[in-house]
Amino acid sequence: MAVRVLEDGGIVAYPTEAVYGLGCLPEYPEAVYRLLRLKKRRAAKGLILVAASPEQLEPYIHYPDFSVKERVLATWPGPVTWLLPAKRAVPEWIKGEHTTVAVRVSKHPVVSALCRAAGVLVSTSANPELMPPARTLRKVVNYFGHSLDYLVPGKVGGWTSPTEIRDALSGKILRPGGNLSV
Repeated sequence: MAVRVLEDGGIVAYPTEAVYGLGCLPEYPEAVYRLLRLKKRRAAKGLILVAASPEQLEPYIHYPDFSVKERVLATWPGPVTWLLPAKRAVPEWIKGEHTTVAVRVSKHPVVSALCRAAGVLVSTSANPELMPPARTLRKVVNYFGHSLDYLVPGKVGGWTSPTEIRDALSGKILRPGGNLSV
């Protein structure tokens, strides 16, 4: 059902490595802008694309050299998001005001299954701007009520906070990631 909703231009909530995420297909700008309105997030900030494999991300990113590609691929699948140079075809509703795009290959079974079935997803934490990310479906509903098109049940992974974000060119950590909870 979630795949059909995504393919029809809808927005779904689903568990990720650390929190619930909201997602839609990047080729539906109406869905992306609706997602941004729900979160009260500025489009200029850009969004994360999540995939089931590095190959799914090839239409969106450019590896400047082999050493960068090697560094990125060593962390995937897993809870590390990388900023990589965006290919020219990447629309502004994905990259925002940046020349890079944030990408991740997820290890979470629900995210991976969604991406294998529907393709690359726009993925952002399920919370309005400045509110803590939802870690349960109940919290997602508290935040968004019936504004979402489908809720995928499941448990978030064992990470304590959203994924780490790194700049692929410099290697600099832009947002520290959570640790695996015990």
